[in-house]
Amino acid sequence: MDVATLEPRRTVETVFWISLIGILYTYVGYPLIMWGLARWRPRPWKAQPISPSVTFVLAVHNGASMLEAKIRHLLEIDYTNVAEIVIVSDGSNDGTAELLTSQHHPRITPIVLEEHVGKAAAINAGVARAKGQVIVFVDIRPEVAPGAIQQLVNNFADETVGCVSGNLQLRFEGHNQVPQAVGGFYWRYEQWIRACESITDSPVGVYGGFYAIRRKLFVPQPNGTILDDMFEPLSIIRQGYRSVVDLEACVIDIWPKTPGAEFNRKVRTLAGNFQLIQLAPWLLGKGNRVLFQLVSHKLLRLVVPYLLLALLLSSLVLSTGSLFYAAFSVAQLCIWILAVLGLRWKIPLVERIAAPAGALLMLNAAAVVGLYKFVFTRGPLWKIWVSTAPATVNTARADHVLTQ
Repeated sequence: MDVATLEPRRTVETVFWISLIGILYTYVGYPLIMWGLARWRPRPWKAQPISPSVTFVLAVHNGASMLEAKIRHLLEIDYTNVAEIVIVSDGSNDGTAELLTSQHHPRITPIVLEEHVGKAAAINAGVARAKGQVIVFVDIRPEVAPGAIQQLVNNFADETVGCVSGNLQLRFEGHNQVPQAVGGFYWRYEQWIRACESITDSPVGVYGGFYAIRRKLFVPQPNGTILDDMFEPLSIIRQGYRSVVDLEACVIDIWPKTPGAEFNRKVRTLAGNFQLIQLAPWLLGKGNRVLFQLVSHKLLRLVVPYLLLALLLSSLVLSTGSLFYAAFSVAQLCIWILAVLGLRWKIPLVERIAAPAGALLMLNAAAVVGLYKFVFTRGPLWKIWVSTAPATVNTARADHVLTQ
């Protein structure tokens, strides 16, 4: 190889190795670092039985088909010191507001917002009316397991703890293989990382359908915020407190069943990551003690789609005259072809084998579309989330997705 072609080849090789290292660090290296820190440098916190007053805050838009069942569920929670249940109807037009105002239970506090303003504004309105020492945020779909609230609040016995999230357990009933791979392996992987982050200090996000905070630490969220379950915990961490995960405090939920619905959910979440940095630029400052976790866990994943593309293109360029790069190119092409097959055609055996690759493709495509939505969406960004109406009354609890 002559000198004229050597330098460009070295540049392409540099692109290849930077891309490969970046991808491996994001998906493997960082989780292993957090696992090592959790194992050898843990920071345990104190948890013991306490009974602070609790206020549930539920923001709902067009949830009439599930609201009565949810109210019964919350009223039957086995925690003995529930001060109130604040339910905010966010511009609903399906009878939710009327159903709420017809409630006369002394623990139910209804709030009806005439305009649809988004989950963040609804949460702000709900917390403003809350009286409990601890706020437990819940969504309309998840079911809280027996004993979970007591388990959750026990962590506030430690004065350094300001936010506690529970353990989301997912059910799969009639799910496509790709969403099942996302909700199965990927979610367990995500929960494991968060648990490791919690042991060392704090996770950078929580499951928004079930987490608790000290009322006095609540920071009103900017209107239009998509990721309330990142903004609020990170704001509490900024005040010097910890956010922790309690795997014994369980909540059960069902995520979207089809690749399209799961893709839309991820687009919203990943667009929310870009929005979060715009709304809270302090997150990238030296004062954010979990900056390393934020960059490694969340922000680098937004870069991975472009690293994957660079990895494929650079390996194809380098494949001429190199068996290693040629084999690497073929392996990547096979993975992506398998991913497309799994997403496009429901062939039982192929679908099962291709599900992990399809999940990887879907997650990274959602990051690209999420950036596009963030840059080009006019008006409130939260409006990119489109609700999926329940097919039947019997499946409403599983299929309805709130437009928050």
